[in-house]
Amino acid sequence: MAKLYSREALEEILRAYREWEENILPQWLSRMPERQEEFTTLSGIPVKRLYTPADLKDYDYMEKLGVPGAYPFTRGIHATMYRARLWTMRMFSGYGGPEETNERLKMLIKAGETGLSLAFDNPTLVGVDPDDPLAEGAVGVVGVSVPTLVDMEIVFRDINLGEVTTNMTINPPAPVLLSFYVAVAEKQGVSYDRIGGTTQNDPLKEFIGQKTHVFPPEAAVKVAMDVIEWSVKNLPKWNPISISGYHIREAGATAVQELAFTLADGIEYVRQLIARGLDVDEFAPRLSFFFDSHINFFEEIAKFRAARRMWARIMKEWFGAKKPRSWWLRFHVQTAGCSLYPQQPWLNIVRTALEALAAVLGGCQSLHTNAFDEPFRVPSEFAAKIALRTQQIIAYETGVADVIDPLAGSYFVEWLTDEMEERAWRYIERIESLGGMLEAVKKGYPQREVEEAAYRFQREVEEGRRFIVGVNIFREEDVEEVRRVPLLEFNQEEVERRQKERVRKVRSMRDEARWRRALDELRGAAERGDNIMPYVLNAVKAYATIGEIMGVLKDVYGTYVEPPYY
Repeated sequence: MAKLYSREALEEILRAYREWEENILPQWLSRMPERQEEFTTLSGIPVKRLYTPADLKDYDYMEKLGVPGAYPFTRGIHATMYRARLWTMRMFSGYGGPEETNERLKMLIKAGETGLSLAFDNPTLVGVDPDDPLAEGAVGVVGVSVPTLVDMEIVFRDINLGEVTTNMTINPPAPVLLSFYVAVAEKQGVSYDRIGGTTQNDPLKEFIGQKTHVFPPEAAVKVAMDVIEWSVKNLPKWNPISISGYHIREAGATAVQELAFTLADGIEYVRQLIARGLDVDEFAPRLSFFFDSHINFFEEIAKFRAARRMWARIMKEWFGAKKPRSWWLRFHVQTAGCSLYPQQPWLNIVRTALEALAAVLGGCQSLHTNAFDEPFRVPSEFAAKIALRTQQIIAYETGVADVIDPLAGSYFVEWLTDEMEERAWRYIERIESLGGMLEAVKKGYPQREVEEAAYRFQREVEEGRRFIVGVNIFREEDVEEVRRVPLLEFNQEEVERRQKERVRKVRSMRDEARWRRALDELRGAAERGDNIMPYVLNAVKAYATIGEIMGVLKDVYGTYVEPPYY
């Protein structure tokens, strides 16, 4: 059995290191060649060339780190971590119509995927039917088209929803897509207590990052809280929100901004739910998070570790949560799409592998690895399988999952974790001074911060102060290499024709009186301020389309056009 050091022994070790740093280190450094360039992380944090115990002066290891599975969870929320169970390999999938996506999901399951994740096309993301003029040319392009319950049934044909968990990256129409999923599960005979998965359902990050917002901020948050409240009471295995920093990061935020803004969003949602009369320990265990894993390896690892520690403190000290599960920050990771480039596209496989390794070393609960061909279009089956195999190699060949938080105690990693946390708290303090994240979003504060960070990064690349292999260093002009990428081929015009035909057929075959009554009841609930989830589910079962349901809600809540913030 491994021996645990006493506090006195650790102090003796630190004293020896300090003596080494004072007497021996200067002689060693004097013989090293100088490099004059200033090195920084992608967040602009200056990085020294060497880290020693002096960088962790008076560092309380038990307070800052503890042990895995115990507060403050810096080292992970589970005591056994991947030794007991690997992370869920949840590949983001969906394109074309429901038929194409059903085949892709089955392929990934056969290849060893352990969780499903649905990408929706832009019409679905904003709640527009495929025969709406606004949807022309966009049906099935960046995800799957799912305008009706019939479409969702086809997506999961021959897939038992009681045996899989599914993530749905959907925001304004989250109540509609969750209702589609629940209704399909009911038709399969799956009880509510067996339905597992996640709806992203994070409206605030839409205003900051993804920009597929529909309703004004207050109404958008209200709808999202309806989904959470209903799910907590009806779907015990469902994560009704995935508080997402991913899209904020993809829009140009730094790692520190991603960390701070994501947690600030979470703080806002907790306050909203408590204001509804919910007990924090009733809903907190069902909150989940979603982060980006970018290319600056150690910065990403430090971000994940800091996020766990900060959220534990927020839930325990700010909101008085009593259950240890309420203090957990459970998170999904997707490797960075914005770090992939069309130049020398095969290099994207390497980038993704390193980003995935950082996510694993950072302690993620589930992971999606991007495909190398994503700068061009939705991944081909070939590229998607390579992306999945990347995770499997990390899991089964590298040995990094054999030890819990193997980087703990690294002078650099612990210093950087502290630095990330300190800088993130500054942002959160600023947001609190503005009245919380909802008010900050309405004032445009995080939007401006992200835009300025994106501009700074682009300037660094263009001026050669930030290196990207194949883009501004080690460039090649071999266009044939790009042409050789085996891209996904599908007939978008045929998919759009098929989806228009199906939605019209659904409208013609449904019980019109039941459909009209369901939409009228939904309108009344929205106008009264009731929780809309039961009424959306009823409308879905009456075969109302996503566009019809969202149309009712737009009539009541209004729509949002982003104002200029400068």
